[in-house]
Amino acid sequence: MKFHFRALICAAAVASLPGLSSAEVRVGVTVGTTGPAASLGIPYRNAFDILPDTLGGEPVRYIILDDASDPTNATRNARRLIEEDNVDILLASGTTPSSTAVSEVAGQFKVPQIALSPVAPAAIQGNPWTFTVAQPVSVMMGAVVDHIKKNGGNTIGYIGFADSWGDLVLSGTTANTDKNDMKVVANERYGRVDTSVAGQVLKLMSARPDAVVVGGSGTPGALPHVALRDRGYQGPIYHNHGVINRDFLRVGGKALEGGFAPTGPVMVAEQLPDDNPIKPVALKFSDAYEAKFGEGSRNAFSAYTYDAYLLADAAVAEAKKKAKPGTPEFRAAVRDALENTKELVGTHGVYNMSPTDHIGVDQRAAVLVRITDGNWELVK
Repeated sequence: MKFHFRALICAAAVASLPGLSSAEVRVGVTVGTTGPAASLGIPYRNAFDILPDTLGGEPVRYIILDDASDPTNATRNARRLIEEDNVDILLASGTTPSSTAVSEVAGQFKVPQIALSPVAPAAIQGNPWTFTVAQPVSVMMGAVVDHIKKNGGNTIGYIGFADSWGDLVLSGTTANTDKNDMKVVANERYGRVDTSVAGQVLKLMSARPDAVVVGGSGTPGALPHVALRDRGYQGPIYHNHGVINRDFLRVGGKALEGGFAPTGPVMVAEQLPDDNPIKPVALKFSDAYEAKFGEGSRNAFSAYTYDAYLLADAAVAEAKKKAKPGTPEFRAAVRDALENTKELVGTHGVYNMSPTDHIGVDQRAAVLVRITDGNWELVK
């Protein structure tokens, strides 16, 4: 035992010498497992419990920090993970404001970031080091607008977070209404920690929209829906892919029945056609996740973590041919490999990256679901 202990010390000393590194890949993770976005952050975090202990064939260490759903904390965590823990890849973070904040750190230190949630368009377009597994909001809200129009609706009332996520959902909605000769006739906002939206709901209802779109996420996304039903609104209510978890369904309860939301195919994997290439990957993830966390526990956010793992796994397998983990050359090689991802099938979509597209999914990444008996039902 004494000899073994001294050998470990010697190995660590050698690995720390300039120009040398161990084969271990270090992945830094920051998500909000506390704070207003905890209902998203906890599932993001849980997925690491079912991931393999290798990445690209190399041993992997995940260093996971809680940013309390706060962009400032996410930025601080990202810097710590890079400067103190010498991570090769960042998986961060669980909300759009936090992911966008981390993208600045990733670009500054030249560490590849796979964002688990959408990043503000300007940030991802101007940063060669940031990629995301989350579908573009315009793609997801296209499924919503198409359904509203198909069912005779022309006007939409909007209520969303008073932050960058609320802005993204609104812009994703209007990008589709503009080309369909439809109008957003009301635009109301609320805070992630607000407990009432009574005033905003009254203004929405006074505009008499054919449908309402909610630009929230996690459990706070249920608040406007419940308030609208309490006030007697009978029209269709649509959400976005930021609410796809059981905590949202639990908090909203029966008031959510009949509501709609876009999501990745993973949430209705069993209901997909057998020739859909995403189906077997989504079922494999779902089976593994529910074996660990219980029947019905699958959620879109853990699946985003799984897709980030699939992307990183393929990228590391390529990057290790060119450089060793723990070096700037390895990080650059990972970045290059991510940018050249082709037809990688995940749980949410099929990823094809390029120098001009660091999101890489198409319409195959979006399905529309209806809340029926407290579950998600595929709208065919």
